[in-house]
Amino acid sequence: MFKLISCNVFQREACWAVAQAPQVIDLEFLELGEHANSVNLRAKIQAAIDAADAAGRYQAILLLFGVCGNATVGLQAGKTMLVMPRAHDCCTILLGSRKKFQQEFGSAPSTPFSSTGYFERGSYFLRTDDGLNTVVYGSALAEYEKKYGKENAQYIWETLHPKDATGTTDHKAVFIDLPQTAHLRLAERFQEEAAKAGKECQRLEGDIRLIRDLIWGRWNTDDYLIVKPGEKIVGVYDFDEVVRAQGGGGELDQPVGGLQ
Repeated sequence: MFKLISCNVFQREACWAVAQAPQVIDLEFLELGEHANSVNLRAKIQAAIDAADAAGRYQAILLLFGVCGNATVGLQAGKTMLVMPRAHDCCTILLGSRKKFQQEFGSAPSTPFSSTGYFERGSYFLRTDDGLNTVVYGSALAEYEKKYGKENAQYIWETLHPKDATGTTDHKAVFIDLPQTAHLRLAERFQEEAAKAGKECQRLEGDIRLIRDLIWGRWNTDDYLIVKPGEKIVGVYDFDEVVRAQGGGGELDQPVGGLQ
C-alpha cells in the first residue's frame, strides 16, 4: 500500500493512474495556491508525511511534486521511505522527462505554461515566475543569491529569463496537453485566453509517464529520488540529478527501485 501526497494540479492525471494501479493507493491533495509560499507548503507536505508515517501501514510515501521553489528541499522521511520525481517543477512532470523539458524550455526555462490542472485549480490560466496574478514558486532569485552571491545570482537569473526584442520574457505561452485529459478540450480555451492576453500560443503534447510510474512503483533511480528512513531531501539544482538524499542511513524492508 502506498500513500500519495500530490499538488492538485495533477489531480486528474494522478486519479487516472491510481485507477489502474496494481497497488492500493491512498490519496491526499494539497491546493495549488499553497505554492505561493514555499515555506508554508514545505510545512504542509512534511505534516502530511509525518501523519502517513505515523499510520504505519504504507510501504512508501509518494510525493508528486518537483523542487517547487524549494518547497520539497528539507523534507525528511520518518520510518517510511519517500519517493519523488527528479524534477524542478510540474512542467517537467507534465512533459514526462527532464530531456523533453530541456528540448522545449532549455533556452527559456521561465516561459509561461499551463495545463488542465491550472485551468481547473489555479486563479490564472498560466504558471509564470513574475508573481503577477499567478501562483508563485518561492523566491528563486533569493535562493540563487544565498547560494552564489548577488552578482552571480543576477547573471544566472538573466540567463534563465532571456528577454526578447520587446524587452519582455513572457511573449509566448505554452499549453501542455496530455492524452488522458485532452477530451476536456482545454487547449482550445487556453488558445483563446492567450490571444486575449496578446501572447503567442504553443501546444505541447505531455506524457503521463512520470506520474504513472511514480504511482505504479516503477522507480528507476534516473527519474526518481528514493529517500530512505531518516534521510532528508537536498537540492542539487542541475538538469541531471536535481535532488538527492542526505543523512539518515535507515534500512528499507524492500529493495530500492520499486515495489511490484
